Amino acid sequence: MVKRIAMKNGNILNKGDGMQEKNVLLFLANGFEEYEASVFTDVLGWSRIVGDIPVQVRTVALRSPIKCAWNLTVIPELMIADVNVDDFDALAIPGGFQKAGFYEDAYHADFLNLIRAFHSADKIIASVCVAALPLGKSGILKNKKATTYHLMNGMRRKQLAEFGALVQDRPIVVDGRTITSTSPATALDVAFLLLEMLTGRENCEKVGVAMGFENRVPNMRVEGD
Repeated sequence: MVKRIAMKNGNILNKGDGMQEKNVLLFLANGFEEYEASVFTDVLGWSRIVGDIPVQVRTVALRSPIKCAWNLTVIPELMIADVNVDDFDALAIPGGFQKAGFYEDAYHADFLNLIRAFHSADKIIASVCVAALPLGKSGILKNKKATTYHLMNGMRRKQLAEFGALVQDRPIVVDGRTITSTSPATALDVAFLLLEMLTGRENCEKVGVAMGFENRVPNMRVEGD
């Protein structure tokens, strides 16, 4: 069965519910892929201009500066030790490249603990491509449906399965309040799904139309029996 959802604390969101500004923490590992991070800053940034519910984004990392996969240098706003999970409604994680040092940060104990803290607090966690792997390594995907990068002879999916995830052959998988996806091609859809989960379908569509993506905003999909 496929369902469309947009929820807050288990309740369907509707425009006019009196929701306040939302806050998203964007984790940047060394070697992260620039495009996969930019979809979050752009889609959520547009929500502050044209949306009914503004969504603020703050970047966090284990070091500063961060060197991205394609050599762009970024200075994060926060260090991970300074994060108070209670200040945020969601965690967003772009993927990256092993050769650029992505897994050194993505698998760092401090980041894995941050993932667990967001999960324990029932916060939304949105990941793109191989960013599902630190979710798996943290233990939050055990016996949960998830996906990750599908090429390279399925190597990354095998790794995700070894962490206990129930790997699905789908571009995007939403299980509970966790989003995983297969590749950079899914990144924009993941950002819109995150916006929908935070602010509701109507606001998400409003932002999509303003950005020229009126035919691109995806339906929220949850795989079930």
